[in-house]
Parts: sequence; C-alpha cells; structure tokens
Amino acid sequence: MDWTEDFKENTLFRMDESVRMLAICMEKVPDGLFWHREHGVLNSVGNLMLHLSGNIRQYIISGLGGAPDSRERDMEFEAVQQSGRAEVWAGFQETVREAQAVIRGAQAADLLEKRNVQGFTFSGMGLVIHAVEHLSYHTGQIAFIVKAGTGQQLGFYDGLDLTTKNS
Repeated sequence: MDWTEDFKENTLFRMDESVRMLAICMEKVPDGLFWHREHGVLNSVGNLMLHLSGNIRQYIISGLGGAPDSRERDMEFEAVQQSGRAEVWAGFQETVREAQAVIRGAQAADLLEKRNVQGFTFSGMGLVIHAVEHLSYHTGQIAFIVKAGTGQQLGFYDGLDLTTKNS
C-alpha cells in the first residue's frame, strides 16, 4: 500500500471512530441538554455539531474537494434551538459522508497541493489532518457535556481490553 492509501485509510478510520462515539452521545443526550449552554457561555451539543459540520465542509469538501465555500461560522454558535436534534445529526452525518468521499477520491497531488482555507495555508493533507483532529477535539467536548449532564458512562470501549500491551 502506498502512503496516500495508508493516509486515507487512517484518516477515514479516525473519522468513523468519532462518528461512532458521537452516535452514542446522541442516543444518551436528553432533549433539554442538546441546546443547553452552561452558564450561557459554553457551547451546546447542538452548536458543536453545527460547528463540526461547518468545519468539515469548509476544510475537506470545499478546501480539498473544490466545492464552493459557503460556511457562515458565526451562525454555528448563534443557533439556539432553531433545528431539531435529528435534523442536526442527519446533516452532520451527510457532511461526513461527503467529506469521506472527497478523501477517498484524493490523489497524491491533491494531498500535497497547497490551498488557502480560513486564512491558513495548508497542503491537502494538512486540511484533512486539521479536520480530523478538530472532529476528535470536539467529540471529546461533546462526550464531556453528555457525561456531566447525565451522570452516565458512555461505554465507548465496552467489550475491548484496553490493557493489551503493544507487540
């Protein structure tokens, strides 16, 4: 396997892991917590889901894939109960599917080409790395909000032995 396929395989795996964890969070987050902004200043689960969709669309679908950049970043944080959680979740899932199709179709030249996105200059690979680490970062925030708000474990790794040593 060449480096481009290995890179794509690993980034797609990381995206799938975050989506899997977010699906668990979406099952457990009560309706009243989805748009709740603790202390009126922290982001809600709903705002973070909109933010993730916007970031993935801007960096991967537009930045790497060449689609027009229609992101309105400030609106991601201003939204308060304007959409239902099912609609927000479905939109996020569709965004991830589109982004993963762009990643799968990327060639070595696409991953090495420099692009300007959100005021930064990154290679296509840098755009993907940013979007994947950003997704992971906010997945952790959402997990914290859900755990703190429900007092429940999320069980992301139930059934796995995470004490296994490297071989």
